[in-house]
Amino acid sequence: MKFTREESLARLEETITSGEPIIGAGAGTGISAKFAERGGVDMLIIYNSGRYRMNGRGSLAGLLPYGDANEIVVEMGHEVLPVVEDTPVLAGVNGTDPFRQMDVFIEDLKRRGFSGVQNFPTVGLIDEGSQFRQNIEETGMGYDKEVDMIQEAAEQDMLTCPYVFTEEHAREMTEVGADVIVSHMGLTTSGDIGAETALDLDDAAERVQAHHDAAKAVNDDVVVICHGGPIAWPDDAEYVLNNTDGVVGFFGASSLERLPTEEAIQNQARDFKEIEF
Repeated sequence: MKFTREESLARLEETITSGEPIIGAGAGTGISAKFAERGGVDMLIIYNSGRYRMNGRGSLAGLLPYGDANEIVVEMGHEVLPVVEDTPVLAGVNGTDPFRQMDVFIEDLKRRGFSGVQNFPTVGLIDEGSQFRQNIEETGMGYDKEVDMIQEAAEQDMLTCPYVFTEEHAREMTEVGADVIVSHMGLTTSGDIGAETALDLDDAAERVQAHHDAAKAVNDDVVVICHGGPIAWPDDAEYVLNNTDGVVGFFGASSLERLPTEEAIQNQARDFKEIEF
């Protein structure tokens, strides 16, 4: 493990004290990680959707049976960890995986150089009112397993930054020792493979605030940041941060690697095609 939990938290606290937002970035490739780090992000997160996303597929591919999510993260670690110089790297862990001894897997992630974890893939993205989600919960693959995974990682001295989707999730994750609560607003909008259905920014800000308040009621020291849905671009994140109280940052995956890549490559190709000779 490159950074202990205490070291990672000290760095985040320094960012907060300086008045800057905490920014986390998803890294589906080594080049994404390298240049996000040069841009000054506070933490990098590797999870299986990054591989699908940077291969031109929607991020929700990470929730479907296209591969072993936890094994993919280990493979991606070989690509990303060696190029990161001085930034904590978190692993997106599928906490509901019934084929892993989670305590052993978390220990292995530490050995490989990961400094923390996040719960992804997450069943939190599946509508709680749906029969499918109810059946998942009833058959031992529910969100509670993700809570248990976060607790295990916290006990193993790793930084824990779970996604939460409800106030109850925020309370549960904080109770088991989560360090950073990431208020998730759903699949990120914008771009070629982004969502078209999402909350508006005002509704997102209201929901983020509710998650913040629920977490802070358990532990006033917990850090709360936002992610996803209509919070796609820097202006969107700025709007939410300015319309909430106590929310101190943003985590972007599609926002920090897919959307800028789409624009940059398309514009560069167009510029080359406009060469006159």
